[in-house]
Amino acid sequence: MEVTADKVKELRERTGIGMMECKSALAECGCDMDKAVELLRKKGYARAEAKSGRAAKEGLVGSYIHMNGRIGVLVELNCESDFVARNDEFQELVKELGLQIAAAKPRWIASSDVPADIVAKEKEIIQAQLGDMKKPPEILDKIVQGKLGKFFEEVCLLDQPYIRDDKVKVRDLITKLVAKMGENIKVGRFARFEIGQD
Repeated sequence: MEVTADKVKELRERTGIGMMECKSALAECGCDMDKAVELLRKKGYARAEAKSGRAAKEGLVGSYIHMNGRIGVLVELNCESDFVARNDEFQELVKELGLQIAAAKPRWIASSDVPADIVAKEKEIIQAQLGDMKKPPEILDKIVQGKLGKFFEEVCLLDQPYIRDDKVKVRDLITKLVAKMGENIKVGRFARFEIGQD
C-alpha cells in the first residue's frame, strides 16, 4: 500500500512526531496506522529515555484553581530550554498536569519517590488481604506486585491514568512531548491545596 501525504499527516497529528519518521513508520508497517503509532511510541519512548539524563533547568510553574477556589494546584514542569518552555504545547501540558493533580490527588511524582516504609506497609496490608491463599510463592509475589502497581497508579502522578483518557498514563503525555520537542521534560514538583484538608 502506498504511503500517501494524507496518511503521513494523520500519523503526525496522532503522534506529534516528525514527518520523515512518520513516513518511515508507515512504510515499515504496510500503512497500518495503529501499528505505525505503536512503532513510533516505542521509538519515541526510546528517544525520551535517552534524553531523561539531560539537565532540565528551564520550564514553567503553572497554577490551577478549581471548584470556586476550594482546590488549588501549583506544578513545576521543567525542560532544557526557554524556547520549549514558551511553546504552546508545553504550556498546555502544564495546565493539564494541574487539572490532573486537582482531580486525581497524587501524593508523589513517581513510584521511586514513595518512601520505603510506606511501600513496606502497603505490601504488608496486601499480604494480610491475601490471607492463607493456597498459591505457590512466585504466584503470590506476582499478585502482590500487581496490587502494588495499582497502589502506585493511585498515588503517583506519572503512573496515574490520564483523566481525559484512562488508556493513557500521565507519563505517556510527557514522553510524547519529549519525543516531539527533542528535550528532556520532567515534573519538578507540585503542591495541591484543598480547603479543610491537611
